[in-house]
Amino acid sequence: MNVRWRLDGKIALVTGASKGIGLATVQELAAFGADVLMVARDAEVLEARRAELEVAYPKQRVLAFAADLADAEQRLDLFDWIHDLGCGLDIVVNNVGGNVTRATLDYALDEVRQVFELNVITAFEVRRMAQPLLVRHGEGVIVNVGSVSGITAVRTGSPYGMSKAAITQLTRNLAIEWAGEGIRVNAVAPWYIRTQRTEAKLANPDYLEEIIAHTPMGRVGEPEEVAAVIAFLCLPASSYVTGETIAVDGGFLRDGF
Repeated sequence: MNVRWRLDGKIALVTGASKGIGLATVQELAAFGADVLMVARDAEVLEARRAELEVAYPKQRVLAFAADLADAEQRLDLFDWIHDLGCGLDIVVNNVGGNVTRATLDYALDEVRQVFELNVITAFEVRRMAQPLLVRHGEGVIVNVGSVSGITAVRTGSPYGMSKAAITQLTRNLAIEWAGEGIRVNAVAPWYIRTQRTEAKLANPDYLEEIIAHTPMGRVGEPEEVAAVIAFLCLPASSYVTGETIAVDGGFLRDGF
């Protein structure tokens, strides 16, 4: 067995873990041998997914904690729970995010603040709270889920694009700042992925046709395809990769015509 392609004995925290990319990431990490701590807001859905994963991966420990990580007190509650578990952390996957799509002039300032609180402040604070645990294990990994909207203009609304650009820059800064402490920090930037969040837009045949026309591979991505890249960035096999944002976009960002 090549241990560079395994995560046996590693503890991974995955936020936004009850559906979509987050759930697919939990499955991928568990398949590589990691024990996983799942976090999401909906306690009932989260527990149902946790129970299914426990059956699917009986050799792995799969635990869940319901929390809205945009709330500072609930972030503290999460890390109190992790400390009480006594297992530390090796991997943190930040998959929390949300959006309100409007024309720039139509946003209320509170809506802009809400997007930044959820997408940026949550990621920033969870990273800072996780850092002492990641340092303790000596080979910590952080993977942030960004978006192509943080790299180029797409129709997500300007606050979302700004917030995801902030995640890209946070990834770079932390990678440099924490490299000497043995922590690697990378990100993925998906284009349209088939999840509950994109379901309504993808149900519009005209809009779907336009998305596909701008995607050289000619299709929408699947959550498992993003999760596979996240898992690679968590593996020892990627041990010399840090500060990178990898697009998982079917060629969207590279199509200049």
